[in-house]
Amino acid sequence: MKTLLLMRHAKSSWKEKGVEDHERPLNKRGQKDAPMMGNLLFEKELVPQRILCSSALRARLTAELLAETSRFVGEITYLNSFYLAEPGAYLEGLLALSDNLERIMIIGHNPGLEGLLQILSHQVESLPTAAIAHIALPVKSWADLNDETSGELIDLWRPRDLKHKHKK
Repeated sequence: MKTLLLMRHAKSSWKEKGVEDHERPLNKRGQKDAPMMGNLLFEKELVPQRILCSSALRARLTAELLAETSRFVGEITYLNSFYLAEPGAYLEGLLALSDNLERIMIIGHNPGLEGLLQILSHQVESLPTAAIAHIALPVKSWADLNDETSGELIDLWRPRDLKHKHKK
């Protein structure tokens, strides 16, 4: 059984005129949400062993903030192929992983991440910025993943839900 964590990058800024999409930074909300989600992974004992991340600045910054607060000690791999990727590109990244890795996180973009979530869990869910989906995959090897894999969506955490929970 493998564990996959899918995270959409945290909220990015549109303020900077003339900045290419790939180089957009996080806004203030994104800078707060990413560390909060890292704390959540630490509390749930779901810190990944490796993070596969889009090369876009907003995804890289999300990964760095999450890694710090989750106490992540593994490797973060930044992939150009994950920038605005289709589900198949994310799947290809997983297929190449070593089988000694049990818990992986992908940090990327919609609609590709939502598509991958639907393919692997057979459920349609929205992934707003900084949301994390926790999927259990019934495979021993990452190379066994395909669009017929029937994983189970264990949990889905959205920053706004966590904020409301802590305010009560």
